[in-house]
Amino acid sequence: MSLESQQTNASCTHTVDMELILHCSLAPAVFIIVVLSFLEHRLNRKQIDNKLYHLIGHFGIVVPLDFIGTFSNRWSFGFAIGAIANKVMLLFLESYMPIPVPPWAKAFMFLIGGIEVGLSFYPIFACLSTNFRLVGSILGFLYTSVWVIVTTMYIAECPHGDNFGLQNFGDYEEVIFHWPSLFCLFFLLGRFVHIFIMAMRARMGLQAELEENLLLQPHQAEHVKRLLRKPELRKQTYFQRKIYQWDPCFRFPCRMIGTSVLTLFCLYIFVVFEFRVAKLVLQLLVTVKNEFQDVGLLSFEDAVKEFISYLKGVFFFTLFVAILTSVTYIFHILACYRKHIKRLWKGDKSFLPVKCRNPSPSKSVAAIARYCGWQIAYIIWGYFTVHIVMIFLGLIFVYCFINPILHNKGLEMLKSLGIFILTVVIAMSLTMLQVIVASKFFLQPKISPEDKNKPLALNNRKAFYNFSYFFFFYNVFVGLNACLLRLLCSFSLGTWLIARIDRSILQKGYEAFDSGYNTWIGMLFMDHYHSNPVLVSFCHILLSLRGFHLLQRPSQFHIFTNSTTVAKVTNKARTRWLLLYTLLNNPSLITLRKPKEFNFSMHSRLFQASVLTSDVQINRRDL
Repeated sequence: MSLESQQTNASCTHTVDMELILHCSLAPAVFIIVVLSFLEHRLNRKQIDNKLYHLIGHFGIVVPLDFIGTFSNRWSFGFAIGAIANKVMLLFLESYMPIPVPPWAKAFMFLIGGIEVGLSFYPIFACLSTNFRLVGSILGFLYTSVWVIVTTMYIAECPHGDNFGLQNFGDYEEVIFHWPSLFCLFFLLGRFVHIFIMAMRARMGLQAELEENLLLQPHQAEHVKRLLRKPELRKQTYFQRKIYQWDPCFRFPCRMIGTSVLTLFCLYIFVVFEFRVAKLVLQLLVTVKNEFQDVGLLSFEDAVKEFISYLKGVFFFTLFVAILTSVTYIFHILACYRKHIKRLWKGDKSFLPVKCRNPSPSKSVAAIARYCGWQIAYIIWGYFTVHIVMIFLGLIFVYCFINPILHNKGLEMLKSLGIFILTVVIAMSLTMLQVIVASKFFLQPKISPEDKNKPLALNNRKAFYNFSYFFFFYNVFVGLNACLLRLLCSFSLGTWLIARIDRSILQKGYEAFDSGYNTWIGMLFMDHYHSNPVLVSFCHILLSLRGFHLLQRPSQFHIFTNSTTVAKVTNKARTRWLLLYTLLNNPSLITLRKPKEFNFSMHSRLFQASVLTSDVQINRRDL
């Protein structure tokens, strides 16, 4: 870092307090939520609606994001989720505490902090998902503009600022840390402008009103049509067979797209944070080296200097490998989601463990709520664990192979390596020899020449007993090494796959203890039961046959076309009318009702109506 930038860091102070801005943003956020709630209409009416006729049906529940059945505006919601990447990382690193509390109450403060962050960004999601696109676009543009202005001012004041209490990271560290969120906010500004233009064109009659949240999406209808047609056999390329094949009849929900975008941004921010910590560790090692030099311990000074050079090379090499692995996992999880969902649509549950094929409904609902946060945490912790293990293994490799060559001890290293490889080869050869001897001498001949293997029937039993006796003592030693190899393989695979929430890292029979994998399965079943194209198409056909008109959201689905007439009829009056209509058509039900619930005059009229109905039925029989 240059001297000018160090002086700038020392004298620069932020006048814009982001935590204070976050607290103050709750007031306009609540105001926007109230406005959008007033525009929403409730399907179920309450008793207060009879007293306040001017507000009948208003103040419905605002939905920021449909985590199950939303397939439109996926990238808009993805960038909206990406806009809170820096806030999510503060929560992940436990760096955001609204107020200081005792250690035992930190869990409650983390919950309050998460609710506060969610509420401050709630209007952005609500303005994107509301059906009142004109009002939503205006309010969303204004609210997003405030965050853009505040973030830009915060970065411009101290571009070489200090995050997380660390120093000497480099120039423009505030820009490096905040640019993903700022980029997403600018994208949202453009999206709100586009929504405003489209809403104005629809208001002026220049184009039809877009219906994005239909019950039956076009890709779901195409999927059902494809099932009814004869499958087409097409030659697939190597990329389509081994890596990925695009399916026009399948679309990822907003939850998966948003989680992937946010995971990428959070991974970037975590890498920046790790890079800063690594630079501080290297500076600390340099300080230790200088102290050894001042004391006169030249041997320790050379060892620390050599370790610093090795650590730098291993760190940067493993950094790119760990990042590439984590990014590959993010896209691979999307591919696994599509593959698993399609297999569930076909009724195939064979890829799931037996104990996990019928998850509890309550656990599935909870899984859909916690999947996004757990996926981000798994990827970040998986990256960190893999990177640390890679650094450790890289240093072992350097000191075992590279360091002897640099110190002119390559021949000794090759000799030791040759002895080790020869020992392993001999042990493996003796193990394979047991299998070959068992196949040649201790199994009976094939029953049929066409058989692939010999039958599992012993031959030369006495020789086999002696063979087993003498190899018993040798296999004790081989078994010890095999156990260590098994432990090493389990550790390597567990470390490498810790970020994979779509598969269990526990062995067969213990998958129920893997909470992350159970969350993945619960999320799959939740999506399977609520967005299965065949089921959705069936419901769509049933509603079409009933003559219902499908609007954009279930909350706006009305049976009656005259909404003002429906508003003046209370639920109690409608229930009484339906009761009267039912008892008139079914007089036998009158005797099954409790007498205390009947009015005498009402009971007499119903009795007269039942008598008239029975007389009419008798006359019909006579005719």
